[in-house]
Amino acid sequence: MLIKKLILPKTLSGLILFFIISLSSKAQESKSALFTQEIAEKLAALPLHCINQEFPNKTGHSSDTAEDHQLLPSQLHPSFFGCLDWHSSVHGHWMLIKLLKVFPNIKDREKIISVLDNNFQAEKIKTEAEYFTKYKTTATFERTYGWAWVLKLDQELLTWNDPIAQKWYQNLQPLTKEIVRLWTAFLPKQTYPNRTGVHPNTAFGLVFALDWARATKNTEFEKAIVEKAKQFYKSQINAPAYLEPDGSDFLSPNLEIADLMRRIMTPKEFETWFSAFLQPKSIQNLLKQPVVSDRKDYQIVHLDGLSISRAWCFKGIASVLPKSNPLKVKFEQTSASFLNNALPNVTSGNYGGDHWLGSFAVYAIFD
Repeated sequence: MLIKKLILPKTLSGLILFFIISLSSKAQESKSALFTQEIAEKLAALPLHCINQEFPNKTGHSSDTAEDHQLLPSQLHPSFFGCLDWHSSVHGHWMLIKLLKVFPNIKDREKIISVLDNNFQAEKIKTEAEYFTKYKTTATFERTYGWAWVLKLDQELLTWNDPIAQKWYQNLQPLTKEIVRLWTAFLPKQTYPNRTGVHPNTAFGLVFALDWARATKNTEFEKAIVEKAKQFYKSQINAPAYLEPDGSDFLSPNLEIADLMRRIMTPKEFETWFSAFLQPKSIQNLLKQPVVSDRKDYQIVHLDGLSISRAWCFKGIASVLPKSNPLKVKFEQTSASFLNNALPNVTSGNYGGDHWLGSFAVYAIFD
């Protein structure tokens, strides 16, 4: 599909529609040229608003005593206390860094840098790292969704050749090293994968962990991830994706598996594996846009995220399928369609989606 002579609209939804159509028809063009600074500024406003908003808050903290049970979110997590929960705060920081990298002259640049610089203070990050060993029950905190976003954040800073980014990167290392230590210890004893469509999903976490391991040339961690992915998923056939989604999914359990496996197989191996992994009725079900009945409901609004995460999975899978495979074009078109329909809802004005959906949108566009 080739659409030309588009007039750039002024609304967020119109801008996003322009971007999506352009991306699907001119896939080889620069993403930064298509994803305008105006869109970036509207999306950046979401985490910029909530990163230092402490309430409402869902800490996920398992208390040891009455004393730590009474600690405020900002006392438990001096860097990542906002945006409702820890993981949303982490990927809100990632999103702002990504947008600063792509659009160095973005509106509110100085404000964004000031907020990030405050939260990346060395002592604050040290406290974040110590949290995982300070209490009896916190070693499993945010496993593995929040862990994955820490590594994505670390990777983004590592690959940004900017003095302030490198300062933030160095300050983040205690937390990054703690996450890698925890994950390295966890992988050998993880007997079964978690196939849920929400935070504990194993495949999603391994995707980000694998990308980080390769970017940092941590071959030992990379090898452990690849071996575990093969153990969990290589022999799987006829996955029941025709049953998706569950009512609060923001990830597709089966597309996340495919998004992982395309990273560890050759394109030819992956095409063969994928043809056995998902049968036609499962694929047809996954091609249906999720329905969001109430965006004010903090669980139902997850389904907007599902549309976006399915879009990035379809895009990634299509990128390794040969031109002769009819699913390649179908997945490219569906990816664009899902994003086109879901992204205008990222700024719905409801905090249940506003505190996190922007990060999903930026990841779907740029990665």
